[in-house]
Amino acid sequence: HPQLIPAWREFLHPKNAGEIKNPDAVGEIGNIVCGDALKLTLKIDRATDRITDAKFQTFGCASAIASSSALTELIKGKTVDEALKITNKDIAEYLGGLPREKMHCSVMGYEALETAVANYRGTKLPEPEEGEIVCKCFGVTDKKIRRAIIENNLKTVEDITNFTKAGGGCGECIPEIEKILKEVLAEKTVKEPVKPKKKLTNIQKIAMIQEIMEKKLVDIVRARGFDEKTQHRFDEAE
Repeated sequence: HPQLIPAWREFLHPKNAGEIKNPDAVGEIGNIVCGDALKLTLKIDRATDRITDAKFQTFGCASAIASSSALTELIKGKTVDEALKITNKDIAEYLGGLPREKMHCSVMGYEALETAVANYRGTKLPEPEEGEIVCKCFGVTDKKIRRAIIENNLKTVEDITNFTKAGGGCGECIPEIEKILKEVLAEKTVKEPVKPKKKLTNIQKIAMIQEIMEKKLVDIVRARGFDEKTQHRFDEAE
């Protein structure tokens, strides 16, 4: 598909593959047993907090390799804080789009970056990654599922599987995923109530009616082909 040409190009000719010796930051995500794994190593100028080099090692499909290559290209030259603003959607857009069922590859890249930055700063892994394991096949937690739903506006269990792989194995966790999805959607509905329409005053209603009538009158005049002289007289009459 023409839309996926950039992704295939990135897969066939990946940039920054390998591992940096004596890196300033290391981020490892996934598990070979689960099917996808990514190791990201960074070289960072501590004086400016700027990423001077980035390399990756990926065990996974073509989309995983392409996403990892895209990630390293996107973050090189940026400060650590600037790099953290890059989302999985930015990675997918860099590749010209990814199939819906492969979006988890771009998510994996973003998570590897977060893990590397936490390693560089000597802090704990981001709080959203902690939680109870829901999908035992791929080690996906309830908080990771919640985060994916909120950040990517997911609506179905299939969407969640595409972005996190949760539910893509034995399927035993699907009822729990459905429960989490319903809870998050319910919370969003409460947090984002429909704003009541602002009531107009009588004066505002009259002004609105006059404006509509004037526009319609002008349209009628133009439709009948009045010349400029007649139009001028019409304007004076108004």
